[in-house]
Amino acid sequence: MSEQPSDEELASLDPDLYEALFGSRPRPFSITLVFPTLDVPDFARALDLARASAEFRETGSGDRHRYRARFWSSDAARLRDLFEIVGAADATDVLVDDRPVPYARELWLPLVWFLIPR
Repeated sequence: MSEQPSDEELASLDPDLYEALFGSRPRPFSITLVFPTLDVPDFARALDLARASAEFRETGSGDRHRYRARFWSSDAARLRDLFEIVGAADATDVLVDDRPVPYARELWLPLVWFLIPR
């Protein structure tokens, strides 16, 4: 077993833990959707969209299993498409730059929708 973590292990660290250990790293503005397995018709498509995000990972197991998909502002259309599938569930969390913020669903997401070309 190596004393140095692999790149994959570092990538899977919680963002707050990574920042505490290594300091903050510059990244573009992001919105992350965190959601459980849902009983909705388009869930397979939701997973495809999530896996195509800038960063995707799965955490937990059993009832605590979650999918985490980070989107940059340049990918607002895919973020919207995924949110339309998983956003109705109360268990879906919306994080702004990895942080839960007030009105993320009601304010931040609609602001990002303005970035989608018409």
